[in-house]
Amino acid sequence: MDLNKTYGDKDLFNQISFLIQTHDRIGLIGVNGTGKTSLLNILSGKEKGDGDRQTLFFPKDFRVGYLTQKTELDEDLTVLQAVFQGESEQLKVVRRYEEALMQLELQKDNPAVQKEFELAQEAMTEKDAWQTDTNAKIILQKLGITQLDKKIRALSGGQQKRVGLAQVLIDEPDLLLLDEPTNHLDYQAIEWLENYLKQYRGALMMVTHDRYFLDRVTNRIFELAFGKIHEYVGNYETYLLEKAERTRVEGEQEEKRKQLYKQELAWMRAGVQARGTKQQARINRFEDLKENLYQVKQSGDIEIDLATQRLGKKVLEIKNGSFKIGAQVILDNFNLLIQSRERLGITGENGAGKSTLLNLLVGHLALDQGELQIGETVRMAYYTQQNEEMDENQRMIAYLQEAAEAATRQDGTQIGVAELLERFLFPRFMHGTKIGKLSGGEKRRLFLLKLLIGQPNVLILDEPTNDLDIDTLTILEDYLQAFPGAVITVSHDRYFLDKVAEKLLIFEGSGVVTPYFGSINDYLLESKKDNELKMNTSKIPSPQSKEKPIKKKLSYMEQKEWATIEDEIAALEEKIEELTEEMNHQGSDFTQLQKIQKEIDQTEAVLEEKMTRWEYLSEWAD
Repeated sequence: MDLNKTYGDKDLFNQISFLIQTHDRIGLIGVNGTGKTSLLNILSGKEKGDGDRQTLFFPKDFRVGYLTQKTELDEDLTVLQAVFQGESEQLKVVRRYEEALMQLELQKDNPAVQKEFELAQEAMTEKDAWQTDTNAKIILQKLGITQLDKKIRALSGGQQKRVGLAQVLIDEPDLLLLDEPTNHLDYQAIEWLENYLKQYRGALMMVTHDRYFLDRVTNRIFELAFGKIHEYVGNYETYLLEKAERTRVEGEQEEKRKQLYKQELAWMRAGVQARGTKQQARINRFEDLKENLYQVKQSGDIEIDLATQRLGKKVLEIKNGSFKIGAQVILDNFNLLIQSRERLGITGENGAGKSTLLNLLVGHLALDQGELQIGETVRMAYYTQQNEEMDENQRMIAYLQEAAEAATRQDGTQIGVAELLERFLFPRFMHGTKIGKLSGGEKRRLFLLKLLIGQPNVLILDEPTNDLDIDTLTILEDYLQAFPGAVITVSHDRYFLDKVAEKLLIFEGSGVVTPYFGSINDYLLESKKDNELKMNTSKIPSPQSKEKPIKKKLSYMEQKEWATIEDEIAALEEKIEELTEEMNHQGSDFTQLQKIQKEIDQTEAVLEEKMTRWEYLSEWAD
């Protein structure tokens, strides 16, 4: 495709080419500012490469779905209208049916509404859209989207992101482009999305900071660096191994070129007399060597060796703290003691008050009851989810100089702002760049650097993995492990929490905050086992549940289900027969036999559920 793209002084893409095939699961990685979002924008058609020549080629009727990092939804639409906004015929039919159903529940005695619902039902059957409707409802339920009649403008940023994700998943495009899809999802939703994307029928390309997610979903990695794209076959773990090997080989080749260049340079300086044809060829080789030196460009490492102020033993303490937002209880008689060298990870349900706790600790909010004590030597830096207000016309170096002209290293020497910028992967030619020309991730990295220049001894971080690239996160994690002060971080990034946190606070909602000593993966595994135990226990009938509840007729939803359930049962039985027949023709292909048997087991499980449901509905059907 030979794609080229320049942004300001940067060469984002320099004649890059690649092929995406069905069932590819591509993870797109690279340092902030290398063009990851720009590449997604070009593939989606939102942007174009440089020049007039066509660079992208898709099959006929090829559809691309794109979840942007900042969701772009029409605020006047309802959630229902937004999630079924796709242009496929089946989605249009499902949208009509769901709208008719919603109106029927509001005006069940209105003949016109009843008529429209009947017509919508007929259209669903005619277009064979019932499975599409079922899949859509599973996606909505797994992403926690329940209020379909709510306007988009009434949703929080996190809720809008989930609606945007539901929209592209329900549309089922041929190529799915996802920019940070795990942002604003809880752990259960992330686990479900992992499994969904692994089985997705089309192709996928995504940008994500979640390395566990990247490792479990991808089968190819594209790394953007210095205008080029490096392709790796395999998941994130394979990429790390192969990149290390590629870097080693390239380094050895570069060293050989340097040694040969030194030898040839010495020969040139010797001024050999009466050079003939052979000597001229050697001169030409020397010029080629000179041109091809320093081919290997490395992103480098972010070194963070800034000194911190001395910190006393007692850092922060909340005694019997209570706090509400309206009627919502955030903290209820809550106690917390933070000491020096603390590594506290805060996680849990969205909207339960994690960021609120951070704002209480830094003094942006005050407790309703209780006491907050701050140690005398505490010097806090608060890395918020949103950057402080930045002047888009201010230059990077001037922004940092507002905090300090220089900082002190751990060995007591001084380091200037310009050198700090270079260590944070901002090359010297960028130092005069206006902030408005930086990518979102570059702005976050610049904001983090400004906080660290202040040389704090307590770091309070709110979702620090959002919008930072993996290279930056890796070095930040190493820095936090060696940081001599206290670290308190809110995060949903399992990899980040496993590396940084030694203790967890789990926000469960309604003021319930549970401490947990161990990794986030251990906690999630224990929670899953507890939930399964509760579900199994709830299936045991109690004496009070023996009486059958009084019921006169099916609800509208049940009537719809009853109208199609026999056809669904017949289709499942037919599918099992076809799969069984297919098994009989596989011979000794054990891998394929296993795959078919697994599909048969899954289909039989669904059939059993449908049969149980049919028995229940038949008792009340007319």
